[in-house]
Amino acid sequence: MVDSRNIIELEDVVVKFVGDSGDGMQLTGTLFSEAAAESGNDLATFPDFPAEIRAPHNTVAGVSGFQVHLGQKKIYTSGDFCDVLVAMNPASLKANLKWAKPGGTLVVDSSTFDQKAIEKAGYTTNPLQDGSLSIYNIIQAPITLLTQECLRDHKIDKKSAVRTKNMFVLGMVFFLFNKSLESTLGYIDKKFKGKPEIKEANKAALIAGYNYSETMEAVNITFRVGPSNLEKGFYRNVTGNVATAWGLLAAAERSGRPLFLGSYPITPATEILMELSLHKSLGAKVFQAEDEIAGICSAIGASFAGSFAVTTTSGPGLSLKSEAIGLAVIAELPLVIVNVQRAGPSTGMPTKSEQSDLMQALFGRNGECPAVVMAASSPVDCFYSAYLASKISLEHMTPVILLTDGYLGFGSELFRIPDVNNLPEIKPPLATPNDPGYKPYRRNPVSLAREWAFPGMEGLRHRIGGLEKTNVDGLVSTDPKNHQLMVNLRAEKVNKIADYIPLQQIEGEETGDLLVVGWGGTKGALISAVQNMQQEGKKISLAHFSHIMPLPKNTEEVFGKFKKIVVCELNMGQFVNYLRMTMPQFKYLQYNKVQGLPFHVQELTEVFNKMLEE
Repeated sequence: MVDSRNIIELEDVVVKFVGDSGDGMQLTGTLFSEAAAESGNDLATFPDFPAEIRAPHNTVAGVSGFQVHLGQKKIYTSGDFCDVLVAMNPASLKANLKWAKPGGTLVVDSSTFDQKAIEKAGYTTNPLQDGSLSIYNIIQAPITLLTQECLRDHKIDKKSAVRTKNMFVLGMVFFLFNKSLESTLGYIDKKFKGKPEIKEANKAALIAGYNYSETMEAVNITFRVGPSNLEKGFYRNVTGNVATAWGLLAAAERSGRPLFLGSYPITPATEILMELSLHKSLGAKVFQAEDEIAGICSAIGASFAGSFAVTTTSGPGLSLKSEAIGLAVIAELPLVIVNVQRAGPSTGMPTKSEQSDLMQALFGRNGECPAVVMAASSPVDCFYSAYLASKISLEHMTPVILLTDGYLGFGSELFRIPDVNNLPEIKPPLATPNDPGYKPYRRNPVSLAREWAFPGMEGLRHRIGGLEKTNVDGLVSTDPKNHQLMVNLRAEKVNKIADYIPLQQIEGEETGDLLVVGWGGTKGALISAVQNMQQEGKKISLAHFSHIMPLPKNTEEVFGKFKKIVVCELNMGQFVNYLRMTMPQFKYLQYNKVQGLPFHVQELTEVFNKMLEE
């Protein structure tokens, strides 16, 4: 690197890669994230891509993006606005310029800005020439043409050469942020091991992009983000869906019960199924069912047979699974249902995130049908939430619905890999073979969980199912008083789980002017806004909920110590209405957003300041 280049030290930075669906922006952003992680940065990512499989080329509808927030401090969100926007065509610039900070840097492939593409994107003039981008630092280069030129002597066709332009621009960004190429070169070697021509072309494009930036006059400054002060350990950059799969695997290991997943592919949950299918060596059995109903019913059958059973889905699939969830509730079988929420209703916006399935998780079944409901709060927390959901389900013989969302499932964070032996024990209430006193609904007097007997256990033949049974004996019954008793017992069993979960924690002081309440994947934005305001001396705290049904036992105590309570959700107010039902003694303010996008720290700060002033 030339000595005359100015290097600006940054505490954190947000970079967004955007382009056409075929431009490889997801891979480019992922590789940049991996390099940042290897250099010691903490980070959070947010992939943003269209639902259309083949959206028209060079249209706004076909734009795909990947945002990376990296820093030498703790990173909680993928960032509000980007410091550097990499735009591979006019449509991607048109769709994402609103997310670029004034004074930020734009890296643009000028060779794609022909008249036809400009008009197709909705521009009337060329934005690179009309002065509309004057508030930005623009690094424009004919990236596509330069890529073809650097690969002229390689034995690949023109179409394949153009496909490597994402590696060229990645090399440029690596130079811009003083990052090493080594991890990406290693990835290319491994990825294209059997295709030497493609391998060498991608490596050549990456190096050429780096070298081009080094000699380019427009790049007169570069940036450096120092390493974060992370706790020592072995780290992986992990998405929420992969972390969920790992949490389930860890629970199977600790419980001693073989893992069975019965699922139907659905965006944005499919990657959990895909990840678990890679781990047959750990005893995981994965069944890709023909539909959502078959997926959950196969899992219920596996649970009856003694397996740790899981099914994964998104909102539309959860609707289809509702009757079978009722079967698991009345049969009192352990079952974890992971719902990676997306924007609805109906098919909605399949690749966009939302928190709109809470009411469905709480009440979306026929009859009095209580199930435990939990929510993960970050990609890394997906691991721990999946593990705890499994523990609760297996130890209390009840279905548990774990809510994540597309923002968490596709997003990633640095994950310090834990020692599985240090995780809490999981002890399912297994029946004892040849126990003369065994009855299918004989219960633990404290937890009310029934014993788990399954085929192959000597002397424990029994019958459970969807018809109401008598308490203890498990005989089919339509007796009114028995039905009332069994309904009460199933509800009380779920409510008693509050005795086994942690008390609600507060981020900040336990008393104050404003308590911010959230749940699930909004935690990163909420805690960032609250901490910023705490540093300004504001009396504001955060209560972020992972346990929703049942609520932590100290929830009422927590709420009672604040003058105002505001509940923030990516829906029209589902959690706040649930709180109004369960704790009507408090007055709740609310802030809601339903745009398929996460909260921004800036917007939350403005809302909270206004509420404090009022």
